[in-house]
Amino acid sequence: MKFVLAPDSFKESMTAKEACDAMERAIKKVVKDAECIKVPMADGGEGTVEALVMATEGKLVETFVTPPIGKEKVKATYGLLGDGSKAIIEMASASGIQLVKREERNPLIATTFGTGELILDAIKNGAKHILIGIGGSATNDGGAGMIQALGGHLLDDKGNELHFGGAALSKLNKIDLSNLNESLNGVTFEVACDVTNPLIGEKGASRIFGPQKGATEEMIVSLDKALENYANVIKNDLGKDVAYIEGAGAAGGLGAALLAFLNAKLLRGIELIIKHTDLESKIEGADFVFTGEGGIDSQTIFGKTPMGVASAAKRQGVKTIAFAGKVEDGSENLYDIGITSIFGILRGLTSLDEALKDGAKNLEKTVENVVRTLI
Repeated sequence: MKFVLAPDSFKESMTAKEACDAMERAIKKVVKDAECIKVPMADGGEGTVEALVMATEGKLVETFVTPPIGKEKVKATYGLLGDGSKAIIEMASASGIQLVKREERNPLIATTFGTGELILDAIKNGAKHILIGIGGSATNDGGAGMIQALGGHLLDDKGNELHFGGAALSKLNKIDLSNLNESLNGVTFEVACDVTNPLIGEKGASRIFGPQKGATEEMIVSLDKALENYANVIKNDLGKDVAYIEGAGAAGGLGAALLAFLNAKLLRGIELIIKHTDLESKIEGADFVFTGEGGIDSQTIFGKTPMGVASAAKRQGVKTIAFAGKVEDGSENLYDIGITSIFGILRGLTSLDEALKDGAKNLEKTVENVVRTLI
């Protein structure tokens, strides 16, 4: 029998790899000669780098970059995929909110400069195609810092370079890309982006995501106006209208910069992961696909890992079984897109801490019982 194991991480309990390993142990107890194809998954958020590096037998690379706030460099990690020509970057590793103390968060001055430095380091190490997961940012600078790190110049009406941060974009008068780093030539970009927010307006980057980055109501108004000016200059100087494109507002407007300056293609996170793990070909000839994540609910169908995995398996007529630490009402909608059944892995009343600690053991026991039923 052939099983394809393609779970996401069970947050705070198991990584996607650990979930794969638990599933494999369970299957082998019942079917000793079973073929288990392990494909750790992610949906573009946390764990994406690890999932793609493992699936392609790549490697992790560490470097030091400029943090979103402050001058002291911070360690950031990205992945080089197995063939060495592709890199996977999570912008949060360089420009994430977790890098800034709560009391110091300030989107007026936070920068994505470190994300640009990560891109350059990946290219230096041979990447010709770069995948970027955007989300969890501390920034609202529209990706301005990133393009500055890549050699672009953002100038005020006196020809001076803008300072870091979203507030400075209110003074933007001209974009000069004449000194863009030559290593970018021939490099292509794909972006894992599940956010559909535009750059500006009531559903834009500043209004929707600004508060969690420390923005007051006054800051939100100021930042939105600054991003509006940024969009206008981009349109005038580059001929690209990014103000209301879906996804342009992701990661404080980094989506807009990736579209405008690097001609990136925005994809759903899970679609990008499925593509670059070659999941569909691995499913060929499988008897069952097992997937899962920490919680499955009515929102899982909107681009989460179990949805994407089940859709890929359904296209090949293979049944998918999902496992979760918590299964909530509304998860029944997943039956319509290819999930055959959903199992919660908790085996009794327990505290949250105990449930998280025993996650691998509970998953293994549940999968074992499901496999015994299947055969």
